[in-house]
Amino acid sequence: MRISLVLTTVVLLAVSGIQRAQAAEGRPKLLDLGATACVPCKMMAPILEAMKKDYADMLDVEFIDVWKNPTEGEKYGIRQIPTQIFLDAAGKECFRHVGFYGREAILAKWKELGYDLEAKAAVAKPIERREPANADSRAPTSVCDFCDGNVVPNTRVAIKTDKGDMILCSPHCYFIMYSCLTQNKTDFERNVTMTDWATGEPVPATQAAYLYGLDGKTGRPTIRAYATRVAAVAARSTEGGTVLDLPGLQRKELSSRCGFCDRAVYPEDAALVKVAGVYTWACCAHCSLGIAARTGLDIEVHQPDALTGEPIIIKTVNGCVASTEPAGAVAWFGMRTTPDGSWGSAGCFHQGSFVSAANLKQWLDAHPLETGKQITIQQALADKMKLTPAQIAKACKVGECKPK
Repeated sequence: MRISLVLTTVVLLAVSGIQRAQAAEGRPKLLDLGATACVPCKMMAPILEAMKKDYADMLDVEFIDVWKNPTEGEKYGIRQIPTQIFLDAAGKECFRHVGFYGREAILAKWKELGYDLEAKAAVAKPIERREPANADSRAPTSVCDFCDGNVVPNTRVAIKTDKGDMILCSPHCYFIMYSCLTQNKTDFERNVTMTDWATGEPVPATQAAYLYGLDGKTGRPTIRAYATRVAAVAARSTEGGTVLDLPGLQRKELSSRCGFCDRAVYPEDAALVKVAGVYTWACCAHCSLGIAARTGLDIEVHQPDALTGEPIIIKTVNGCVASTEPAGAVAWFGMRTTPDGSWGSAGCFHQGSFVSAANLKQWLDAHPLETGKQITIQQALADKMKLTPAQIAKACKVGECKPK
């Protein structure tokens, strides 16, 4: 009996000593109880391993397989897996969550509980650029009023409005803009002039003939407007392609749409998104994640790196990022100063995903006019998940055609 009491006392003192040491170190613990054969538990595994490595000096991370160790499941009252239990530095449970739990959500919960792991971690500061690296020396008339790209003289498009002409860089940019108008589009095309590819002269969009082809290197469609069908047919004899009128061209251009904002998009430029076994397109890196918000379903995104075209694969579960390949992928949130002085989104044309922050830096070096900030993939998803159905319905809509 005396031996038993002594052993019990020793065990209690040892446990108390461990808890005191843990409290002295100020190190909380994340306990994940699941099973190696459980699907959502498998999705938690790389998140836990990464956190164990990234916060080794600040957080203890432990996984317990309750199918192999059922007594541990009983000990912690586990009824569903995976379950994450948050223990403070003294070993006291302060929160638990059931089901898949994303990295950003875990870090946010620790911060709420008083442990700001990110602030203490020795991680590289995210890239941010508030002002362009170079001044924009382009003449206003040579800048597209929609995408900010360069206006090439023989693909120039002009749209007459009551506030002046809106200048676009190409017929494709026109159809992107057209697809997100909310105003009455009846006879809208009558206000539009294209540029004759051969002469450089303006021609009404409704009267022009269009030579529709494919770029041999990128596979992207090419569009050349001509004043007459005869001229377009003559060009076809040397260039190849198909001669279309405006309605035919419009059907081609509007056939592929973004699954989030419904803008016209070329698949060659887009992210491929799988949702509920169906594939759709997304016009930019952020809209691709927005499909999870619009549908309320888990998605799988195949997004090319904006610099190199390398594939980035993102999977979501319950509105959180479950996995990212490669793990070091980051998002760029293109932003600019708005007329009221605030800093807001620069639009779909200025967003991107990158396999690494190093690739993002190279891309920014090659695009000195871009402004914005580096964010995590989870932050990009969280921004979309916060949107209301009404906000999603209005996403990327311009309301009316007007110059900047």
